[in-house]
Amino acid sequence: ITGAGDGIGKAYSFELAKHGFNIVLISRTMEKLQAIATEIEWTTGNSVKIIQADFTKDDIYEYIKEKLKGLEIGILVNNVGMLPNLFPSYFLNAPDEIQSLIHCNITSVVKMTQLILKHMESRRKGLILNISSGVALFPWPLYTMYSASKAFVWTFSKALQVEYKAKGIIIQAGFLSLIPAWVFYSSAFQRLLLTRYTDYLKRNAKAR
Repeated sequence: ITGAGDGIGKAYSFELAKHGFNIVLISRTMEKLQAIATEIEWTTGNSVKIIQADFTKDDIYEYIKEKLKGLEIGILVNNVGMLPNLFPSYFLNAPDEIQSLIHCNITSVVKMTQLILKHMESRRKGLILNISSGVALFPWPLYTMYSASKAFVWTFSKALQVEYKAKGIIIQAGFLSLIPAWVFYSSAFQRLLLTRYTDYLKRNAKAR
């Protein structure tokens, strides 16, 4: 599971562990990885391997390949992603992180799939889940690079499924929300939702 340090990636890690899978967590922040690994092992009894890698770089894949050597990966969750501009921005006014976004949102999906798919093909089974977003379904002005990167994930997944379906491999793109997934599942956004919902309940209770 890539981008396993927060949000969706963390949730998938726990859910798969609950279903009996051993987990490989790949993310940038070692402290988060260690904390999640300890919690998964403590609560589920399943083993967890952690790999520290920064997906905004493109020189990490030989290192990841070496760390995965000898492991049979049955499910790959390509979750890692970045949103360079939290608030709507014109293309020329957005932070200059185009290369980092391409590495994180596009290259990561391609390279991780390339690493894992060849072994799935030889076993004739496996599942690859690529996390996309509702913004992939149509142009999303002011989030231009982000929506374009998620559109790539969607079309890449659809085409690859056609190529490898007959070989027993399932490749899917997961659509989670029209709100960019990184925003929706960030701890700050979730706290905001919880605060507003709690306030609503309090107001509603007073009205009654």
